[in-house]
Amino acid sequence: MNHLVYRIGGRLSVLLFPPRCLVCGEDGLPGRDLCLACSLGMPWQQAACRRCALPLPGADAEGLCGACQHARSPLQAVRAAFTYNAPLDGLLLRFKFHHDLSAGRLLSALMVDVLGSAERPQAIVPVPLHLSRLRQRGYDQAWELARPLARALQLPLCRGLHRQRPTPPQSELDASERKRNLCGAFIAIGRPPAHVVLLDDVMTTGATLQAAALALRRAGVQRVDAWVCARVP
Repeated sequence: MNHLVYRIGGRLSVLLFPPRCLVCGEDGLPGRDLCLACSLGMPWQQAACRRCALPLPGADAEGLCGACQHARSPLQAVRAAFTYNAPLDGLLLRFKFHHDLSAGRLLSALMVDVLGSAERPQAIVPVPLHLSRLRQRGYDQAWELARPLARALQLPLCRGLHRQRPTPPQSELDASERKRNLCGAFIAIGRPPAHVVLLDDVMTTGATLQAAALALRRAGVQRVDAWVCARVP
């Protein structure tokens, strides 16, 4: 009975409050706060390096960028739904820094469209914030993206990582400083399964994801992939 009430309530909500595009304000597509024009204008990622998701005009025979052909990484594969360009960048900023959780729900739904075809892990591990940053922000953006994504793909969520010390924002540092900044920042907790996917909002140099992946690999995880909403080109 309750299930029927919820279904009827959901349909009435759609009729009374139809979707509105979060980018331009026009009517959204059915069940989605994004219109067709803005959906087509999103910077969906096309050809990219399979190891770091760097956008490529064309990949080599192994699908690797030049840097990944000559470097080792604790990450087996990385997938990004978007390249970090407009109008996607505005949605991410609203979600991450302005408490716009509706933008987060939209971004997660768009990630499902892309990542539904990816090789499935045994669990999704969101990259955690340090407790001090979590208290300041009030929510963890990686978890907010991961929960509806995991539900849609029918994958378990795993709290497999702990951020054991606060670190300065990565956006304020260059590539070499980013790596030093995250040295020892993560520690694996519990018993993550053999194949997991790290989930985060944005990948720039990959230093955060590599540090998190290294902590999981040291704990015995055999394969670590990463899924991100956007990759900075």
